[in-house]
Amino acid sequence: MDTELLYDMSPYARIYKDGRVERFLGTETVPPSLDEKTGVQSKDVAISPDSAVSARLYIPKAATGSLQKLPVLVYFHGGGFIIESAQSPTYHNYLNALVAEANIIAISVDYRSAPEHPIPAAYDDSWTALKWVASHSTRNGPEDWLNSHGNLKKVFMAGDSAGANIVNNMGIRLGEEKLNGIEFRGGIMVHPYFWGEEPLPLETTEPKKRSLIRDFWRAASPTTTGQRGWYYKEVLSKSGWSGVVEVMEAPGEDHMFHMSNPSSDNAAKMMKKLVTFMNEEN
Repeated sequence: MDTELLYDMSPYARIYKDGRVERFLGTETVPPSLDEKTGVQSKDVAISPDSAVSARLYIPKAATGSLQKLPVLVYFHGGGFIIESAQSPTYHNYLNALVAEANIIAISVDYRSAPEHPIPAAYDDSWTALKWVASHSTRNGPEDWLNSHGNLKKVFMAGDSAGANIVNNMGIRLGEEKLNGIEFRGGIMVHPYFWGEEPLPLETTEPKKRSLIRDFWRAASPTTTGQRGWYYKEVLSKSGWSGVVEVMEAPGEDHMFHMSNPSSDNAAKMMKKLVTFMNEEN
């Protein structure tokens, strides 16, 4: 067994030159369930014929047994494109709470992870998921929850960290390739991961580590290297969108604080902001 490291991304993962990946975080999974606390029901579905892309679907208690049509959220999990999944307890618990609060249907996409499946695999899988959602526009798609309860005239995308990077990529792609029968009302990017030349306060300043990470992420951010995240209005305008960009800041908080400490005041404020955004009449 080759023990020579290619990338040391501790405490998250180590990647060896023989292709072996040692993950330290984000490997735990939980099954879909009927959540006792929120009443939200979830299930796992295969999206692509070869099951390379799957998703975990969530529906609130109020929707079952009714004809109510709900906004649809397509969610892309974080984890640096390397760790975490749609089956992670962190994301499972968060989406149970978000679906209950916002009264929406959520589709948590389980895209393939790097480095076994390098970028653009995550982007391609996410686009496949969006096309799968659009296939329900005639109420004759493969998933009954979307056929019966999904309002495909009010679809949102959201993601955090690497998932926010995917939202950005999908927004640009939607400007180039239209999906008929589906209307995207907005994109939510939480702690988007774009590696710039100048470090933010909570980013490492160690030159060797910055160089390693920057090189590793270059493929994920080919149009953003050396830039910093709040350029979204320009990106959105290029996709043909002409709405409003809102920015919410939580000074002093660490990256992904809302996942590590979901009961904190700032995490509650972020949840409320997301819920309001997806339930505005627009």
